[in-house]
Amino acid sequence: MPKRSRRLWARATAALAVLLAATLAGVTLAFPSVAATTCPGCYGLTELDEGVHTEATLSDAEKSRVKQVIRQARKLVADFYGAPASDPRLLVCLTEECYGRIGGGRERGIAILNRAVMLSPRGMDAVIASHEMAHVELHSRLTAGAEVPQWFDEGLAVVISNDARYLAPASASDRCMVTPAGPLPATLEEWLAAASKDVDTYAKAACQVSRWLRANGNHAGLLSLLERLNAGEAFASIVPSGS
Repeated sequence: MPKRSRRLWARATAALAVLLAATLAGVTLAFPSVAATTCPGCYGLTELDEGVHTEATLSDAEKSRVKQVIRQARKLVADFYGAPASDPRLLVCLTEECYGRIGGGRERGIAILNRAVMLSPRGMDAVIASHEMAHVELHSRLTAGAEVPQWFDEGLAVVISNDARYLAPASASDRCMVTPAGPLPATLEEWLAAASKDVDTYAKAACQVSRWLRANGNHAGLLSLLERLNAGEAFASIVPSGS
């Protein structure tokens, strides 16, 4: 290669390296949660179990608690779906400092890009963990282009996690605690806005989903719904508004 060409190639390679580094730094600063779930060790987390990352300074009792919560949460998801289609990376923080460092906010837990879950100190229980894992599992079973409205996504997660804050016991003939009086939020933006104003938003969604599941064969009905959505049918044509 001529000397001039080598110099140009070296400059281009250096420029590309700088650009990639700047892009990575930008993503890290703007979306720390995405970066943290990609490289937990870069944020001071260590692998406790396969796919479970937490603070390296935890005591043996705290490590045992984390393992127990994750085991229970995975069981709740498996009890509903059977063999899981997803295996989300789990980032668990027992201190607010840790949770803030990985990009967490005031939430108890959150699913990231439908492939990972972050849990805050306030979300260290099987209900919160399984709720977020249920989001990942649902989206892992949907092919590109297949969608469910946000109320169904959230209501299903409440049912799978068996959240007693929003549902009556499973033995009840009707698990509804709050019956929705109108359309529920369909988009994430609408959901966040509604949930911030109305404390019953989750209960309303859980009511609607639990009633639909009971009327449509529960687990079998959901699998049929997902199959039809993946085949190209629209959610509204399968689940009429208000059902």
